[in-house]
Amino acid sequence: MASSRLLAALLVAVACLAPLASATEWMVGDDGGWRAKFNQTGWADGKTFRVGDTLMFMYPKENHTVVQVSNKADFAACNLNANAVDRWDTGNDVVTLDKPGKAWFFCSVPNHCNNGMKLVIDVEDAAPVPTPAPAPASGWWF
Repeated sequence: MASSRLLAALLVAVACLAPLASATEWMVGDDGGWRAKFNQTGWADGKTFRVGDTLMFMYPKENHTVVQVSNKADFAACNLNANAVDRWDTGNDVVTLDKPGKAWFFCSVPNHCNNGMKLVIDVEDAAPVPTPAPAPASGWWF
């Protein structure tokens, strides 16, 4: 009986930790960070971004910014007057992906976006949390 309780407690603990383990922290640009001509690097290619993941934008704060816009048109036009979803300028910015769909980012320093400092990603729903198997019934009662 004690081993059944221990197994059940272990399964509950694993189920509680699964959502935490499924989120990924992405260093945008890897070792190169958020930089000029960023969209030419193919950094996002082959990556799967999910709700709950975080993007870490690292850059010299005196040289760049990060702006998130809500639509493709503002992104494509590098529209510095767009109604931004959010703006960051610390050089050590952490953005949590909070909904599925496209997410558009660019640097708002004049001409940086036009010169390729921009990123678009597809964000998928969070990974489903596996349902723990029920604890096996024990035929032995002591």
